[in-house]
Amino acid sequence: MKKVKRLALLALSVSVSPAFAQENIEGTIAADLVNQYIWRGQELGDVSLQPTLGVAYKGFSLTAWGSVGLSDKEDTKEFDLTAAWAKDGFHIGVTDYWFNVPNTRYFDYAAHSTSHVFEANVGYDFGPVALNWYTNFAGNDGVTGSGKRAYSSYVEATVPFQLASMGWTATVGAVPYATSFYGDAAGGFAVTNLSLRATKDIIITNTFSVPVFAGISANPSTEKAWLVCGFTLRP
Repeated sequence: MKKVKRLALLALSVSVSPAFAQENIEGTIAADLVNQYIWRGQELGDVSLQPTLGVAYKGFSLTAWGSVGLSDKEDTKEFDLTAAWAKDGFHIGVTDYWFNVPNTRYFDYAAHSTSHVFEANVGYDFGPVALNWYTNFAGNDGVTGSGKRAYSSYVEATVPFQLASMGWTATVGAVPYATSFYGDAAGGFAVTNLSLRATKDIIITNTFSVPVFAGISANPSTEKAWLVCGFTLRP
């Protein structure tokens, strides 16, 4: 199964209400427009709109994210919900991914027909490098060569840095063991994602700017590469 979890998503944190200001509740609202949807070394859509909405309180957060194709009506639609907790560089969370294939019914959670995929993640941001591990534990997961649930996993290292007045992120990601969930990486360990992305704010007025990003992404295991670009809209 092909799955969609995102290009770089830049979000804006704002106070949701003066009545709750003293509680430090923050809200997130943003939308990305991208020329291609590339995720963990998989090509999952053409021109796409990817909105996000979330709230956070004392390290806990709940975020909704989605993707819909604008140039190809056959592109998979996605709606994700993520609950997470973060403190001092450490984070842990659970994501419920939903796709409109193979089942268009959102509230179908039956083991052999659901379009939901449930993934747990854990990671630590050391500053110079961040390490993250993701594992599917329920839902429409991939299988091993023998047909058993694969508990499909993905591990990733990211390195942020500044260069030429832009923010950059270098990423190396791999599938550690066999699963059909990552397509051509089903045979076992495979490096599926090498990427380098740059972001720069384009100043429109004194109070409004638009973050623009571009990057090169490659999948060594499938010998494919892409040039991806987009921008973020935020209030």
